[in-house]
Amino acid sequence: MFEIRSRTGRIFLQIFATVLLIPFAFPLVVMVKGAFAGEGLGNFQAVLRVPGFGRFFVNSLIIAAAVIVLVYVVTMMAAFGFAKLHIRFREVYFWLLLACLTLPEVVLLAPLFATDTKLGLYDTYWAVILPLAALQVPFAVLLTRNFINSLPDELFEAARVDGANSYRGFIYLVIPLTRPIGAAVLIFTLVAAWNDYLFPLVFLQSPDLQTITLVPQFFVGEFSNDQTKILASAVITAIPEIVAYLSLQRLFERGLSAGAIK
Repeated sequence: MFEIRSRTGRIFLQIFATVLLIPFAFPLVVMVKGAFAGEGLGNFQAVLRVPGFGRFFVNSLIIAAAVIVLVYVVTMMAAFGFAKLHIRFREVYFWLLLACLTLPEVVLLAPLFATDTKLGLYDTYWAVILPLAALQVPFAVLLTRNFINSLPDELFEAARVDGANSYRGFIYLVIPLTRPIGAAVLIFTLVAAWNDYLFPLVFLQSPDLQTITLVPQFFVGEFSNDQTKILASAVITAIPEIVAYLSLQRLFERGLSAGAIK
């Protein structure tokens, strides 16, 4: 990483970064401004009064937590295997896994619907959790593998000399040392699972299982389209993600910068 020592250079870099941020911040400003238009705080109160809002929030929390756990466990084990274990044809398997990044959600709807129906998973949490986790694993493995590759091989060799097998090396070396990239994986997975709209809409039909991303549909009808309340629901939906990012910001930035460079 480079470091700018001069005051003029730091000021120029700050101005440059601020200018780059404007196109991304503008939609957020418009969303928040629109959420307070009209009735103001009444828009948020109307969203919170939606029948079953609390249950929708809990459903989203359950799905996001399950997806995060699955993605974290699978990603760490796969990335460790691809980075440090001598597996035959591991590069072939790795590139086959990355090929899954080309699969969008909409392409998978028909086969997933048939599979869920046959296995009896339709209209259950697992109908959403498993596909979401599977779609997040390839990118998470790509980041995590690069991070684990940067760990010195001498650490693992010393562990083997002390009698530790691959399992103990994974538990006592990889897991503690990959906290930064683990935070990055957590944030990316949380955003994807929490914001997903398509899978809950298609695979969850029971009102008791619907997620918070489906709340805006209560304000869209044949003769009504209350944009202020839709934007208010979007603001409320984004709060958990913002809190999670602010809580893990330092680890997230370290992990993302290290995981993006081999």
